[in-house]
Amino acid sequence: MMMMQQLSETPKQKNSLLNAMNRFIGAVNDMDQTILVPSLLRDVPLEEEREMGGLKSEEDEGDMYSYYELLKSIRTDMEWGVRCASADEMRKESMKIGRSHSSASTCSSASASSCSASCSEEEDEGEDEDLQKQFQFHLTGLQGVLSKLTQQANSLTKRYQQEIGIGGWGQ
Repeated sequence: MMMMQQLSETPKQKNSLLNAMNRFIGAVNDMDQTILVPSLLRDVPLEEEREMGGLKSEEDEGDMYSYYELLKSIRTDMEWGVRCASADEMRKESMKIGRSHSSASTCSSASASSCSASCSEEEDEGEDEDLQKQFQFHLTGLQGVLSKLTQQANSLTKRYQQEIGIGGWGQ
């Protein structure tokens, strides 16, 4: 596994995207190294809803194990890129789309492609002017999400330590 080199932060770099990513990956790595028996997290309810409430998995099992797995999955996506959906997931999604389109829309693929081509020409002119604003907007959002994910990984690690009775060790 590729490890990111820990960067020393200066006050000017505190809000750096690279540092935010580094903090998150470090927190998940600490969580992963601390939680030696992840199966102990199964069926342990999340009592700290205010801290963990912003992170929802697709399964939304609501236990610590699902959050543990989700945080690890996000770390993997950040380190290696977003994984391609499996064939089963793609089939399920296409079945959902097919059902909703068959009753809601009679638009053919040819007319849809010509419609999107004409729309994209109009959008291209305005998009170039707003690229910096779009980048700053998404960068701010990404940094906020990474900060929350880092807090949740740290919280999960502390909660695991409390659950197995080693709450203050090594701190």
